Amino acid sequence: MKLGERLSVCVLMVLCVTWSANGGNILVWYTEGSHWINMKPVLETLVDRGHQVTVLVPSTSMFMNKSEPSRFSYEPFNVSISMEEMEGFMERFFHFSMYEMDHMSYLQIYIKFMDIMTDNLLYSLKYLDGVVKSDTIMKRLKEGKYDLLLSDPVFPGSDLTADILGIPLVFSLRFSMAHNWERMCGQVPAPPSFVPGAMSKLTDKMDFLERVWNFLFYALQDAVIDYISWNGLDKYYSEVKGKPTSACEMMSRADIWLMRTYWDFDFPRPFLPNVKFVGGIHCRPAKSLPKDMEKFVQSSGDAGIVVFTLGSLIKNITTEKANMIASALAQIPQKVLWRYGGEKPKTLGANTRMYDWIPQNDLLGHPKTRAFITHGGTNGIYEAIYHGVPMVGIPLFGDQPDNMVHMKAKGVAIIADLNFMNTEDLRDAINTVINNNSYKENAIRLSSIHHDRPVSPLDESVFWVEFTMRNKGAQHLRVQAHELTWYQYHSLDVLVFLLAMVLLLIIIFIKTCSFCLRLCCGRKGKTKRKRKAE
Repeated sequence: MKLGERLSVCVLMVLCVTWSANGGNILVWYTEGSHWINMKPVLETLVDRGHQVTVLVPSTSMFMNKSEPSRFSYEPFNVSISMEEMEGFMERFFHFSMYEMDHMSYLQIYIKFMDIMTDNLLYSLKYLDGVVKSDTIMKRLKEGKYDLLLSDPVFPGSDLTADILGIPLVFSLRFSMAHNWERMCGQVPAPPSFVPGAMSKLTDKMDFLERVWNFLFYALQDAVIDYISWNGLDKYYSEVKGKPTSACEMMSRADIWLMRTYWDFDFPRPFLPNVKFVGGIHCRPAKSLPKDMEKFVQSSGDAGIVVFTLGSLIKNITTEKANMIASALAQIPQKVLWRYGGEKPKTLGANTRMYDWIPQNDLLGHPKTRAFITHGGTNGIYEAIYHGVPMVGIPLFGDQPDNMVHMKAKGVAIIADLNFMNTEDLRDAINTVINNNSYKENAIRLSSIHHDRPVSPLDESVFWVEFTMRNKGAQHLRVQAHELTWYQYHSLDVLVFLLAMVLLLIIIFIKTCSFCLRLCCGRKGKTKRKRKAE
């Protein structure tokens, strides 16, 4: 080996050793579904940068699989919930969201919603039991000497665990209901006059009645969350800590909040130094399609293709709905790639091909893609924004209706209701977003905004995780508002003091005037009496 080659090898080895030596030890909280899909690219990049990543994985999980090949380690823990129980709960939630809600009054919806939230909290606490109430797991976590805990707080307890381990905490989340976590715990300002409550299905352009509803929506959601979630978590946290503990206060200690949204998707709103908007973490350039799929796509000619999926959680829908959708798809000139695991509809057209799985991102990035029919999940929407594809939304549950309202307000989507739309409605919606150039133009505009950033969302997420580790936390970015009471935060004590001062001055002024008036009147009276006497 030549001297130059030997020197290059030595330099490379030194760099590798230095990289590994500087790597951190990161613990990752368990999560599910699209939350896990968003988390994985960050973890893989952290591993590429020389960090050791360990992921907590429950024994009952629909998406996290500790046996699959991975570049990070797994820390399995047992939970007292079977897969059948979890699937039963999810089925009940889907049925309520997809079919029952549209036929209920607001009161019935809230009663049912509170019942589901109560069950969800009970399940979440059983998962948490498997970590903080397991001596074996907690002993291993303490021995792991982790530098940071990375968590999507959709499953509670990461803040409690980080506190017990004495390590910094970084949150990665889309949003909480009515921004409750961000507002109440993170102290992120959210004026109801122009910041629509998450899942309110409002935009930032509200008329008077919408502002009234938004104000009430915040208050109502806060009351429900406080009654069900915070009360239950406070009791649990207090039991584990052995002293009265506020779960919201514990959450407020997070060093960084990575919000998985951006101004291409969301409406402008105030934020704080430790809140970073990183929407589109998982987006990437399209790759080549499988040969048989590419052949079908190319057979579409100039008409192009339509990509259709209702997400990874929905395997099938009712036969009636499937036939109605298939009939609408059969009436458009485009070829359709439909991800669907149910029975083949009788009305399926020759232009439609069904798949158990599709490479969604690669299809959306294909030059022949004309439209995306989506349930409105954040991941799919961001991939459509990334590639500049207009959408037809069929929102089903959770944040999906609110997400599609955002896309409609941005001019890139039409919304259809699964329970009330017919064949003509869906067909016309697809034709409109394809043939009306404004939808494509707006989609390209959003794509340009998404790409025109100083740092990619993935790199920014990784930077703030590493920043927190390097600085042993990021409490210097934490606003003093966390230390104020509610009346101090809103300056009510200052207002009362100023009003008291004004009132005191008014009283002094009135008293002074009254005294002067009496004094003057008294002198005049004496003068008159004296004159009369003379």
